[in-house]
Amino acid sequence: MKILVAGAGALGGYFGGRLLQAGQDVTFLARPSRAAQLAASGLVIHSPWGDAHLASAPTVLAHQFKAPADLVIVACKAYDLEGTIAAFAPAVGPETTILPLQNGLRHIDRLTERFGFRKVLGGLGAISAALDESGAVLHLGREHTLAFGELDGVHSPRVDAIAAAFASARFDSQPSDRIMQALWEKWVHVATLAGATSLMRASVGDIVRAGAQGVALELLNECSRIAAHNGFAPSPEALGRTRAAVTAPGSSLTASLLTDIERGAPTEGDHILGDLLRRGRWSTADTVLLPLAYAQLRSYEARRTRDTANAEPAQRLAA
Repeated sequence: MKILVAGAGALGGYFGGRLLQAGQDVTFLARPSRAAQLAASGLVIHSPWGDAHLASAPTVLAHQFKAPADLVIVACKAYDLEGTIAAFAPAVGPETTILPLQNGLRHIDRLTERFGFRKVLGGLGAISAALDESGAVLHLGREHTLAFGELDGVHSPRVDAIAAAFASARFDSQPSDRIMQALWEKWVHVATLAGATSLMRASVGDIVRAGAQGVALELLNECSRIAAHNGFAPSPEALGRTRAAVTAPGSSLTASLLTDIERGAPTEGDHILGDLLRRGRWSTADTVLLPLAYAQLRSYEARRTRDTANAEPAQRLAA
């Protein structure tokens, strides 16, 4: 199976690297700077499940494709989706399957609109990972699950083929006939964590220490009601896992969205929080904290845009 991984950051680097380590035919669609880094240092993974140093990590730049891929794993940030689609579109042939790993659902709407419903699977990567200063992938926990399945829940030969290709890789591969339920449950979890930690500008443990864990629990209620409105009420088990995660005393857990805010970077707030709000029939009477968290993120993005615009004339004068 010819696999193109669109995005060579922590998410794509980990799962794509594990597939490459297992002998699969993997190529990374990367920006020029990342491609140069991989050419010089190889793809390095540090993980509790075993380190890897892949001296040869094949890369391709946008529009350099010579043949269609069998599988495109979309592992970019949500705010980079449009540019990534434009970059990998030439690699999508009549038999290509697209497997996106972003949180939420707006990316699936966009991919099915661009390539057709039958081209796209549902997928999620459950992993905590980051790139260090050298470009190595740091796997920060023990979970490393890649789940995937048909959007309509049908058991298909192509899902079986992907499962076979993933079977020898050093991560947990989970083909699923209920991938939409899994996507909604993860979305509720991520939105609750992102909303609480970014709104409070604190880790879960600090929020609990302040006696403010009720904020996270109310966000969980609001997000769950929206999922139920769309026909995907989270299971009691999923709710229990999220409830435990956002009320754990001493936990250093935060959302990557808060990390992005703290380093002045773009965020996936619109994809995670804004789109969730748009899919619910909400009012200020029964949904209060989610709109507030989203408004806070929009305000951050507005300030970031203003600061960037103000900095550019000064940079030109200095040059």
